This record gives sequence, C-alpha cells and structure tokens, in this order.
Amino acid sequence: MGLARLATCGALALALLGSALAETPRRADAARLMNELMSGKAQVGGPFTLIDQHGKRRSLSDFRGKLVLLYFGYTFCPDVCPTDLLAVARLMALMGVDADKVQPVFVTLDPARDSAVVLRAYAAAFDARFVALRGTEAETRRVATLYKTYYEKVGPVGSNNYVIDHTAFIYLIDRDGRYVAFFPPGTTPERMQVMVREALARPES
Repeated sequence: MGLARLATCGALALALLGSALAETPRRADAARLMNELMSGKAQVGGPFTLIDQHGKRRSLSDFRGKLVLLYFGYTFCPDVCPTDLLAVARLMALMGVDADKVQPVFVTLDPARDSAVVLRAYAAAFDARFVALRGTEAETRRVATLYKTYYEKVGPVGSNNYVIDHTAFIYLIDRDGRYVAFFPPGTTPERMQVMVREALARPES
C-alpha cells in the first residue's frame, strides 16, 4: 500500500523510515508501530469504548453488523485530516443505499481541545452519519496503540498552541469487529469503494 505518511498538520507529510526515526523515544515508537502495521504479523485492532459527540458511551461492538471506517485525527488539523474525512464522506455518497452498511468513526487524538461540542460540529460538517469519539489521554493512547497509530504533540510545553504529528490511516474493520486493512493517505473514494464492497460481499462469521 506504499509508504505510510506522518501527518503534520502544517501540510507536511513525511515517510516513516525506521533509521530516521530513532532520534527520540517517540520517533522510535512510531517506527515500531509502523513496522507492526506494515508487516502484517502483529495483531491490529481490538475492542474499545469511548464517549461520542452526544455524550453517549459507544463501543466498537455497537457497530457489529456494519463495516467500520475508523480514523484518528483532530479537529484543529487544517489539511490532512479534513482531506481524508472528505474522502470518507465522498465514499459514503458513492455507496448509495449500501452506505447504511458502513459506519464512519472519527477518534480525536486531542481530547484536551476537542470537546463534545467541537466534535458535534466537526463531524456534522462532513457527514451526519459520522460518529466522533473522545476519551481521556490514557484511553486515547490505548486505542491508538491498538491500531498502531502514532501521534505526538508538537509545540511549546504547557501551551495550548500546538499541532499533533500523527500517522493518518483509514482503518477498515469488518462486520464482526475485526481489522481487515488500512487505506493510506490519498486513497481515492473510488478505490476505497472497491475494497468496501468486496468486504460487504463476504459472509459474516
């Protein structure tokens, strides 16, 4: 699926190469997560429960019977995140009546700034069917790690003026809650539609 990219929401996308990421523990952690995801040998995904944009606790199991398109990002991201989420919204339109069989889910990596009010407006701007989730810092880190998503705050310590470097993937989860594959940044809605329809054609276990 090509080189994964590190999304720096200043429009910078960097290839994640292990040797170049060994400068700091966090960067080394990014390389490890990337290797686990790309190798196909490590377990990816798992159950989680977070709070949605309406204050309701939502678990991955709530979406059983639907395909889930899972994305990790944050609302202050000016370029990579909205571009990817617009692609998901376009995919939902392309799916027509089958869109009811697909659930897009956004998990914020910035729960300190992304309140429920912020998430409600943000999700609605893309598609009314989006579920937007937030958790504590510890819950966020746990879920992101389950899905091999790297993220790191970049900015002055103690300041609210920061960006978040993060890997930007759209994860495809089957109707039984199992990870299937990921779409790298820049995947077209048309390409995603092919794989989503293939996944829908497979029988549920």
